[in-house]
Formats: sequence, structure tokens, C-alpha cells
Amino acid sequence: MRIDREAWPAAAVVAAPAVLLGLTGRRRSAAALLGLSAGVVAFFRDPERTSDGGALIDDDVVLSPADGKVMHAGPAQDGVGPEGDWLQISIFLSVFDVHINRAPYGGTVQSVTHRPGKWLAAYKFESAFENERSDIVMSRTVNGEKRDYIFRQIVGLVARRVVTRIKAGDEIRTGERIGLMKFGSRMDIFLPPTVALHIQAGDRVVAGETEIARWPAAKKTPAKKAAPAKKAPVKKTAAKNPPRPKAAGGTPNPAKKAAAKKTPAKKTSSA
Repeated sequence: MRIDREAWPAAAVVAAPAVLLGLTGRRRSAAALLGLSAGVVAFFRDPERTSDGGALIDDDVVLSPADGKVMHAGPAQDGVGPEGDWLQISIFLSVFDVHINRAPYGGTVQSVTHRPGKWLAAYKFESAFENERSDIVMSRTVNGEKRDYIFRQIVGLVARRVVTRIKAGDEIRTGERIGLMKFGSRMDIFLPPTVALHIQAGDRVVAGETEIARWPAAKKTPAKKAAPAKKAPVKKTAAKNPPRPKAAGGTPNPAKKAAAKKTPAKKTSSA
């Protein structure tokens, strides 16, 4: 199984004391810490999901961005959602869940904003707007229809760091890995009210696999028929006057005319 690179520094912090304890003969304590180090590595596991491997995903499908339990699915909670009319899906991740986060819906990243804050337990209502988080604004156009949505990575009581590996301008696919949150956290997704939710509070979801919502199918814009090419107007050419036949004995050639002239005879004087 794939392990995210963030695992090794965290595991080393736990493994170093275990080595020291082993060298001093405290083997049981060393073994316990080594077991904890292995648990830390397991926390950063990154299993393959249905959305990996270039799988084709319907343009209208929204997938879960995280493993966990749905805490809220419905109209955005007051003080939690962005300005405007939105639907909200909130997912709580325990320390036993996979913490790799994925894009719920593909498109272009419009902005990524990190907001510092507290570290309240992620299942508490206040954690949505008081805890440290990253807000990710997305946009996508399907058949000429623009689709905007927002999702958030929110740290919890144990999770103290958000890792976001995308930036403004990036093009991402539905279900693509976008980062992770360390040791227990929460994800919120905000969708327009026209989107149909397919989950409810209490459901378990799997990142990159569970369909949590669906956009209404965008109407295809009919292709415009090409206008027929305009024919160039045919220019009418005036008919040339036919050559007039020369009358018999017509005008003689000037050269011939000159030759035809007789030299007047010279008068001779009489004897």
C-alpha cells in the first residue's frame, strides 16, 4: 500500500526515543514506541480508489473528498457557509480514517486561502469557522454551463496541520488527490441548491468512491448550422459588336490607293 511522504518525519519523531530506550535495555518501552511509530505510518496510508487510474467519471457526479462520517447534509448552516444560497455537506474524519483528501468535483482552482485559527474538536459546530482551515474555490464549465463550488479542509483537536497541494490555476480531476489533514479533522463541501444530495447525516463515505451528490444534467447547446456560402454575382459582359462586313469595293488599302494614282503625263511641246 502507498504511504504518503508526510508519514516519515512524524514516524521518526516517535521512533527516535524507541531506539534510545532499546539501547538502554528498556525493551518493552522501546517496543511500545515502535508500535506507536508503525501506527503513525499507517495513519498516512494512501490506498488506490475507483477515481484513480484514469477512470472516466460522469461530468455530473460529485464524489466524497474524504473518508469518514457525514455530520450534516442539507442547507448551509448559519455562520458556516459562504455568502449566498448553498447546500452543505460536512464529513468528520476520526484518527482511524484515511486522511488523504481528494477533489469532490473536477475543474479549475480559482483560489486557495489558508486561514489560521483554533484547534477545537472537528465534530463541534464552532470548528467550521473558528479552526484553522484552507478554503478552496473551484469552477468548471460543462456544455456551456458554469458550475462553481467550494470545499474546505478543517483541522481538529488532534490534527494541527492542513496540507494543500494545489494552487490557483491548477486543473484537477474529480477524485484527484489534493492534500491531507493530520490526525483527525473535518471537510465541508458547499454546492449550489440545484444539486441533488445523495447522502444524509450518519452515512459513512469513502473518498474518491462514494457519490455524494449530482449536478442536474447540463443542456447541450445545439450546434449552429453553417450559413450557406454566398454565390458571387455573375458579371454580365456586354456582347461585342460583330465586325461589319466590308462592302464590295470598300475602302482600299492606302498603299494600294497610292499605287493606283497615275502619274500625270508630261505635255510635250509641238515642233
